[in-house]
Amino acid sequence: MTTADPILRLESLSKRFGGLRVIEDLSLAVRRGVRTALIGPNGAGKTTVFNLITGVFAVDAGRIVLDGADITATPSRRRIGHGIARSFQNIRLMPHLSTLENVMVGQHCRNRGLGGVLQPVNLVPHNRWREAARAALADAGLIEHERSTVGSLPYGVQKHIELVRALMAQPRLLLLDEPAAGLNPAETEALQAQLEKICSAGGPTLLLVEHDMHFIGALCEDVIVLDFGRKIAEGSPEDIRQNPLVQETYLGAPAVEPMERHSAARSA
Repeated sequence: MTTADPILRLESLSKRFGGLRVIEDLSLAVRRGVRTALIGPNGAGKTTVFNLITGVFAVDAGRIVLDGADITATPSRRRIGHGIARSFQNIRLMPHLSTLENVMVGQHCRNRGLGGVLQPVNLVPHNRWREAARAALADAGLIEHERSTVGSLPYGVQKHIELVRALMAQPRLLLLDEPAAGLNPAETEALQAQLEKICSAGGPTLLLVEHDMHFIGALCEDVIVLDFGRKIAEGSPEDIRQNPLVQETYLGAPAVEPMERHSAARSA
């Protein structure tokens, strides 16, 4: 893994919560256009890194640089305007709204003002924003659910809707926090195909947190490994699979045992 032309750089990042040091002097780079996974044991600081990148938490020390711009002090609400969108470990859709209305919420950063507020509640029934949202649902194979109340839909469908909503912001950097968690094998395979399609041909750069190492090996080109808030390894999925330190720290097993055998136990 090289750091040529990174879209995202974390430079000597640190974060504490009281006396607990969660992230310590962390530096890493995410290459533009490359599908990258951030992995590590539970409690390694992966979601905290996402929260620092998106401004949910303020950094204690260090810098966050997106496409050459220092966004360390940029408020969370404005970072989506810089090209960052994300999903969460726990689905954060609006369960009382329809699928189409939820997806249209993702357009707000591009459609500001009173009109942008009114469109998801059907006060402006025919407009280009609504049609763009319908087209995105159709492209994702979700158009049959456009009028369904999101809270009534299966978990796997909701996860897919959350991805489409994040994409409506047209991000340059897409952060996905455990996108395959809770999905069955068929849904996971469909997600992989969808992400490959999204990220090809000039789509967003993908950074994801995930425990499913088979999924990561099939999808990602780069892998960064954290432990106790520090980077302990980086490289291709195969490099990481064979790394003795990762084997010992992440898997708790000798290097002769394959990574996939233990990833499910670690994430349980």
